[in-house]
Formats: sequence, C-alpha cells, structure tokens
Amino acid sequence: MVSPAPRAEGPLLRVRDLRKSYGAREILKGVSFDLARGETLVLIGPSGSGKTTVLRCLNHLEHPSGGEIRLAGETIGGRPGPDGRWRPLGEAELAGQRRRFGFVFQRFNLFPHLTALENVAIGPRRTLGLPPAVARARAEVQLARVSLSAHLHKRPSQLSGGQQQRVAIARALAMEPELILFDEPTSALDPELVHEVLDVMRALAREGLTMIVVTHEMRFARQVADRVVFMTDGAVVEAGPPEALFTAPREAQTRRFLTHVLER
Repeated sequence: MVSPAPRAEGPLLRVRDLRKSYGAREILKGVSFDLARGETLVLIGPSGSGKTTVLRCLNHLEHPSGGEIRLAGETIGGRPGPDGRWRPLGEAELAGQRRRFGFVFQRFNLFPHLTALENVAIGPRRTLGLPPAVARARAEVQLARVSLSAHLHKRPSQLSGGQQQRVAIARALAMEPELILFDEPTSALDPELVHEVLDVMRALAREGLTMIVVTHEMRFARQVADRVVFMTDGAVVEAGPPEALFTAPREAQTRRFLTHVLER
C-alpha cells in the first residue's frame, strides 16, 4: 500500500476562467477550480454540460479559447515571450507538458495487436525512453496494481471490457503522471463490469493518487470524492464536499439534477 502523497502548499492544479468556443458556440464559460495534490475531484452534470471539454482542455488535447491552467506553478500551453506577450508552446514542448497528465478515456484506445503488457510498456519505452526491460518491469508492476497479473500476455480481444479499461488505467499509471484525468471510464462497460473499474479507482484514491473524474456514477462520487463540482451549460453551478452537495445542495439546478439521477 502506497502512503498518501503529502499535500503541498497551494494547489497542484489551478484553473481560472477556462473558456472554449467553436466559432460562435461557447462550450465553456469561465470554469475555475483548484485541485490539491492527493485529492480526488469529481465533475458531475448533465450530458453536454462541458465536463469532458474541461478535461481535454487541461492538457490541451483541445486548445482553450481563454483562461489559465497552472500545474505545480507552471502555465500549461504557453508562456510569456521576451516582450511579455503570450507565446503558445510548440507541439514538442506541449507534448512534454501533456506527459504530466494521465488520461483514461471512455473507449479504451488500446493497440489491438499488442498484449496488455506491451500496451502498458510502450509509453515508458517510446515516450520516456526507458530501456525495454525497465519499461516491461514497470508495466508488470502497474498491471499487478490493477489485478491483471494473470493476463499480461493477452490481447485486448481476449479481455473483457472491464479488463481492457484496467489495462488503460495501468497504461496511464506507468507514465507516472502528476495527476490522472478519467473521462467517463465506465460508460462503455456492461453494468456487471462497472464495479471492477470503480474498485480500482477507489483503491487509487485511497493511495493518494491525484485524480479528476468525470462520471455519472453518483455513488462513487459520494463515497470517493474529496470535492464534487456540478456543471451545466458550460459553467460551474456549485462545488463542495460530497456530503454537503448531495444532502443539502444550495442551487435549484443542482437539486433538480440530483433528484433526476438519484431516482433512476
């Protein structure tokens, strides 16, 4: 069991006035929040509220239209030039920043022709430059961490959906990011497989992994989150500790959403 990571002075991640537009269509309308080291932050809200776009903007898979993202004090996506004007980073520099974020997608995005072990080892080997034996050893450790030691040499087609998603989590862990972003990690799974992925995520939260999770699993949000952020229409409506938000939400929009999802 890994001891929880000590929480540093100030937030690990600071997001201020994050905006994203496609032409005249405004998707994010000034989203702000902080994330402490070792904290689990869960984003909830109706479909289309902008939760996934927030995740994709954090590591510039989508380039924000405005606002600021700072990870451990470093601005993500650009920096002031010699003249003081904002200078977007080139792709090579941006790729280096992206490696500080892990990302677990709805669809597992595994290489179908590679085994579980190879899928996890490829990032440390090709991106981090680790020797093949070291990368494979790291992959074995992370696959054991998600209870897949018995499936190292199976290809994705030989694994259940839940097992494939656990391989994807191990792949993110093997890169040793500063935080991991989870985008609806159980939405593509059959109901009987959801629990095995959520159990892994619960264990990671107990270990002190820093996580931001977009999910419709309200029980998970209530049990595991340190803080819950409720979004709708591209904006944060309400945020707070899960017990406060679930038992006594302040805003009418939050109450309507929770009444709807908890009665299903």
